[in-house]
Order: sequence, then structure tokens, then C-alpha cells
Amino acid sequence: MKIFVYNYREFDEAEYFRKFSKEYHVELGICRDDPTLENAHLAEGYEYISIITTKIDRDLMKKYHEMGVKMISTRTVGYDHVDIDAAREFGIHVSNVSYSPECVADYTMMLILMSIRKMKRIMQRAEINDFSLPGIQGKELPNFTVGVLGTGRIGRAVIRDLSGFGCEIYAYDKYEDETVKKHAQYADLDTIYRECDLITLHMPLFEDNYHLISREAISRMKDGVIIINTARGGLIDTKALIDGIETGRIGAAALDVIEDEFGMYYYDRKADVLSKRDLYILRGFPNVIVTPHMAFYTDQAVSDMVKHSIESCLLRDEGKKDPWAVV
Repeated sequence: MKIFVYNYREFDEAEYFRKFSKEYHVELGICRDDPTLENAHLAEGYEYISIITTKIDRDLMKKYHEMGVKMISTRTVGYDHVDIDAAREFGIHVSNVSYSPECVADYTMMLILMSIRKMKRIMQRAEINDFSLPGIQGKELPNFTVGVLGTGRIGRAVIRDLSGFGCEIYAYDKYEDETVKKHAQYADLDTIYRECDLITLHMPLFEDNYHLISREAISRMKDGVIIINTARGGLIDTKALIDGIETGRIGAAALDVIEDEFGMYYYDRKADVLSKRDLYILRGFPNVIVTPHMAFYTDQAVSDMVKHSIESCLLRDEGKKDPWAVV
């Protein structure tokens, strides 16, 4: 079997691609760049393609269809960067992957603690030997009521971790999980917005939850609410978030993802002028932490992502049930 791999990273993924391609007897084609119309021809002769968080729009999907591609596997949990409607139109299967939820859960807890202890300000001051106290007094997590939006594998891991701090926890999901009820109480969004001091997002992005955290939703939240997002940028209306921070309605935010981040992260862009005005504004606030979509990035997660992408293609090729199938 042959798989063509775009966005192949020598410094972290390569060892796992070598390991699992040998284990599963898979021949790999390799391109270190994003898939584009200009380099699509490199996958000629391959029925299976593996990508990461790069845009696959209708034109590119059509091109791959014309080349005989049967399936695109994204080495990510989210797949909002792939035009699913176009995939259905052209009969191309799409799959994602899963990985240990601990990587994002750990990172979420780190961002929560950094936010409530005002760690960004502390670190900035320490860099210039400003060891004064005004403005950096933190809060303690056991005194918080926390809302967890999304109780999939990652959301459940975050709830488990939060329970050890002794805070009150509310959870929201369309589909309730019985294991969550040991540590948290399911509630509707109105209750969470009204009662919670901190809200953390752990949902995939779909049309029906795009801008779930909207201007109207923020208006219903407690003054000084803290918002954490390690899921997808499109869950939050960025301009409404900025306004909420400026007015003080939002006391702090920690964002590992932002809207319109495609094509920016995982590259050295320090010499570039980025057309990401909202990103510059957010990074300028002393009470906002922005990290470049790094919550997933551990050795275990990278191994899982490569392995599951290969396994997904193999299962499809063998006509077996694929647990990662999207389309």
C-alpha cells in the first residue's frame, strides 16, 4: 500500500513514519510543504493522502479526485480545514485521528493556572527586574466555579484534573457522559454563563457552534470571567472577545487557537508582517495569553497522530471499519 504524506516534518514525525510504515509495510511518498494546486501532482499514483492542519478547499479536492485519490487522512482531531461538502461531492473519504487526551488536558490546566495567577504579568515584570506586587495578586482555583464546554475525551480529562483542585464544575455537551457526573454537574449554557467564573472550551467546530462565545453570550457571563480555548478558534467571536477584554467583562483569556490561523502556525514568520491584526491586539493585553496551537504537541501525541493516520488508510484500503472515518 502507498500513502503520500504532505507536511512531513523531519524533526518530530519522521521517526514515527519510519517506524510505522515499516511495521505496516507501507510505501510513503513525502512532501515537506502544504498541499497546493501547484504541488498536487506529486501525489500522482497515490490513492491515500495524509495531511495536517492545512486547507483542502474544493479546487484542491477536485484536483485530487481527478488524480484518483480515494481518501485524505488529516493527522489532527479537528477537520474543519477540509471541505467536507466537496469531499462528499467528489467521493473522497476523509478521516481524522485521535491521540492521548492528556496532552491537551495538561496544557489546559497550565493555562488555567497561569491565567488565575496572572503569570504573564509576573514573567514580563521579572524579565526587567520589576518585583513589585501591585497588579499581580492571583486567585485560588478551589474558589472557582468552572464551566467545561464539551465532554469528549479531552473535556472529561480536564474535568477529572479540575476535580482534584476542589472547585465546583459545570459541564455542557449535547450528549451527556455518565462518568462526568462523578465530578461535574451537567447544565445548560445559560446556567454556565451566569454561574461560572471560568469557562474552558473542548468542542470540535461545526456550523452550529461557530462563534458559540458571541457578543451576546459574553454579555450573559459574570463580570471578570476567564475564558480558555484549546479547541478551535472559530468557537469564539474574536472581535467580541477583544471588546469584552477592553470593557473588563472578561477578566483574562488564554488562547491556544485563534480564528483564521491557517497558514501561519508552525512556520518561522518572525521577519514577516502578518495580516493578523486581531492577533497583535490580543497579544498586547497583559491579561491575555496566546500560544501557537501547541496544546497537542507531545511525543505521545505525535506518535499517535502518525500511527492512526496510517492505520486509518489501511483500514479503508482493506474494507474494514475505520473508527476515524469522517466521510
